[in-house]
Amino acid sequence: MRKPGKICFYIFILVIVASCRQKDSEFRFIEIKKLDYPSASAVEYHDGKLYVMGDDAPNMIVLDTNFSIIDSTTIILHSGNRIPKDTKPDLEASAIYSVNNETLLFLFGSGSLDPFRNSGWKYNIQAKTKDNLYLQPTYAKVKQAGIEQLNIEGAAFVSGKLILVNRGNKGYPYNQLISIDESFLKNDSSYNIAIVPFDLQTDTALFKGISGLTHAKQTDQLIMTVSTEDTRNAYDDGAIGKSYLWIIDNISGKLNSGDIKPDQIIDLEEIDSRFKSQKIESATVIEETKDFIRLVLVADNDDGSSTIFKMSISLK
Repeated sequence: MRKPGKICFYIFILVIVASCRQKDSEFRFIEIKKLDYPSASAVEYHDGKLYVMGDDAPNMIVLDTNFSIIDSTTIILHSGNRIPKDTKPDLEASAIYSVNNETLLFLFGSGSLDPFRNSGWKYNIQAKTKDNLYLQPTYAKVKQAGIEQLNIEGAAFVSGKLILVNRGNKGYPYNQLISIDESFLKNDSSYNIAIVPFDLQTDTALFKGISGLTHAKQTDQLIMTVSTEDTRNAYDDGAIGKSYLWIIDNISGKLNSGDIKPDQIIDLEEIDSRFKSQKIESATVIEETKDFIRLVLVADNDDGSSTIFKMSISLK
């Protein structure tokens, strides 16, 4: 399998005004305005549409791949634009699962504050219906498995397992993958949980926390969004630092291994200065070919607005 080599990219900052369509072969930039949508923390792609959820937003927005908003659906009943921090469900992680001609989008609360963040939702994309997920028993199992500070920020389905990521911080400098049997989806309480730790970061002053996951199925790569933030706990926000992509090759064969580490690290700010001060929270794969992987990323900059990016990773 070829590893990502030279990074080529093109960035689109979220469309509010009309913009021209770019051909795939054009790699020039278009700079446009941010979206007036709060705290984008999760993004998924399915059938030409992007599903974006904010961690304190009551509604999920749906965009086309030109980043025009084409739909919105209420996830949480709330009269305001943003749910207060001390009661928000903190929906930081999402994953798509297809079964029996249905496509289900799962949204997971971070678990960082009882009881408000121990819930989630299962959204049926075809039927446009949703069901509550009671995550407290699952999160209790995760804590029993050895995670002291819970802060679930990413999710993906990989080789028959649900993979969650627990983001660390300066006071708890550990990133951990959580592997959960798919029987979790069937309300079978006998499902197993395994913790897959990352190599310990010795420089805790510049601790890099994993903020999102996506699985590139054709190349079996786990692509993680990673950022630095000046906070020492799982509840408070801090000053935004740098954002990265970490890529793990052959992830399906590494879930039962010991400590794992990224095979490639991409410093987004080094690619382009417009990533500076952007807290990248999540990514999703929108296209894979033999030559490249195309991603969409979202950023939550803690100011009530969101930014979205599109970039390509060359496989040559």
